[in-house]
Amino acid sequence: MPTETFEFQVEARQLLQMMIHSIYSNKDVFLRELVSNASDALDKLRLEALRDDSLGADVSDLHIAIETDRQARTLTVRDNGIGMSHDEVVQLIGTIAHSGTAKFLRELKEAEENAAADGLIGQFGVGFYSSFMVADEVTLLTRRAGESRGTRWTSSGEGTYTIETVDSAPQGTSVTLHLKPEDTDDQLHDYVSPWKIREIVKRYSDFITWPVRMVPEAAAGADGEEGADDAPREPETLNSMKALWARSRDEVTDDEYHELYKHISHDWSAPLETIRLQAEGTFEYQALLFIPSHAPQDLFMQGYRRGIQLYVKRVFIMDDCEALMPPYLRFVKGVVDAQDLSLNVSREILQQDRQIQLMHRRLAKKVLSTVKDMMSAEPERYATFWREFGRVLKEGLLSDFENREAILGVSSFATTHDKDEPTTLRRYVERMKDGQEHIFYLTGESRQAIENSPHMEAFRAKGVEVLLLTDPVDEVWVEAEPEFDGKKLRSVAKGEVDLGTEEEKKEAATEREGRQQEYADLLGWMTDRLSDTVKEVRLSSRLTVSPACIVSDTHDVTPALENMYRAMGQEIPQVKRILELNPEHPLVSGLNRAHAERGETDGTGLQETAELLHDLALLAEGGELGDPSRFVRLMADRLERTL
Repeated sequence: MPTETFEFQVEARQLLQMMIHSIYSNKDVFLRELVSNASDALDKLRLEALRDDSLGADVSDLHIAIETDRQARTLTVRDNGIGMSHDEVVQLIGTIAHSGTAKFLRELKEAEENAAADGLIGQFGVGFYSSFMVADEVTLLTRRAGESRGTRWTSSGEGTYTIETVDSAPQGTSVTLHLKPEDTDDQLHDYVSPWKIREIVKRYSDFITWPVRMVPEAAAGADGEEGADDAPREPETLNSMKALWARSRDEVTDDEYHELYKHISHDWSAPLETIRLQAEGTFEYQALLFIPSHAPQDLFMQGYRRGIQLYVKRVFIMDDCEALMPPYLRFVKGVVDAQDLSLNVSREILQQDRQIQLMHRRLAKKVLSTVKDMMSAEPERYATFWREFGRVLKEGLLSDFENREAILGVSSFATTHDKDEPTTLRRYVERMKDGQEHIFYLTGESRQAIENSPHMEAFRAKGVEVLLLTDPVDEVWVEAEPEFDGKKLRSVAKGEVDLGTEEEKKEAATEREGRQQEYADLLGWMTDRLSDTVKEVRLSSRLTVSPACIVSDTHDVTPALENMYRAMGQEIPQVKRILELNPEHPLVSGLNRAHAERGETDGTGLQETAELLHDLALLAEGGELGDPSRFVRLMADRLERTL
């Protein structure tokens, strides 16, 4: 069969060279990655054979074999799993990363420490290419179960690779590494040494559910030549194959848990938290879950695969079981082993299965309670968790009403109380002033924009703490008016604001009545003149410095949320808002006197001033003007008159 030669893409070639020469301080991990890939292939074949009786694959002795040749200095990792077709080799092996390679390269070059680089590399599942750290040439031979021909892939990692179709190949995949010379100074160990292979497999892959076997080399004869003893040798099984989730906690070390996490997540750093759960009774299952220490870059991308593997009686069923974990906890990795499900269960059946739904609820509550415990007992670890996953966790406030209180309880928010340290709602409530009935918040694009908003003036003057919500998801969940500890969350940019003690509120009400009479004509006239853009013009109790601000009615949709709906293709009617005036500001008091003196005899002068006041308020909150050119023309005209 003809051999085809291909070139790596430029970015892929750069990434490959960085991996070979400068990324890893511990080169032993290449064997862990090859064994992990082989284990995945065996899992997939077992599952495929259950679903397709016509596959014709031999599943009687599924295993992973490691073979060495000291004279040729080769190491081969072989499995009899699902294998790959020619097209799959081109797609999966011929390219390093399907997406994000350029961005990944930039971050990799910026990472100065190996630990930081290790954390990045694991996010793209490129473990196969770690082979080139220890090998001058890598050959992959594979045949997909059910097909008659195989495929051979060969590369030296320099810039090209070859692919050819072969007539005869065993079912599964073998990866043969032509090893570089041993160099202990460069952490290149003797990877044909049986003791070194035993050490690596025991450390990294002891939990693999399939046997990892090594065929001992032939003993040397009297003349020193190998192969003098031709007696067949029994393969040695290197791993215990004990499922960690089925063993008691005191039998398993943290390192073993961490290696299981790295195996199922293809991450290179240890997890932030390990969660064990065992349910007994009418429906039995075991779960071993992990919270990663960093968020993957594709966490918010469409098609992100969740990391919960489903087993039934320790038989692998599927590796991204969406039915077991809600979308807002999609970053959680782990294993769930159920005792009473069918081995032939499908994704469609899982969505309707009552037992799966019970597991879904229990697992979500367990993760949230673990985060709560972390918050109180290990605040630094919790701070890492919230920094990495807080944004996605808040999605649960939109969908998981049963756990809304729990999600709010483990959430943190930026606040005016401390510019550096976020706060929990519990601490906010404990700091509330006497007589304060609500938890106040304001949404916006950035902390700076929110802090400079006119809506904040009265709260700043009174020393009332305000949550500063800058994530896009915040615009949505706060619209549901959730409560925490009996206190409603209320926007400072909506409805009327009434701060202070009861006595202060009574004094303010009396003063407001007098002001209302003084400004009644102006407010009515401006409401009429600006009726195309606002529903009402009224006096403000939230302004102390700015002349005006625009607020929404208590139950109206905010402009930011309007824009989000329209961006998603959902047209909604435009909502008119309320213009509030600060009667203490010279511009507003001057406009009131001018209207009282000149009224309608002024022509368009006062009306243009009213328009400018509205547009200035709109700009102050970061809004967009309906007619920017008219605003510029009116403003230029006003400035000209001052010269």
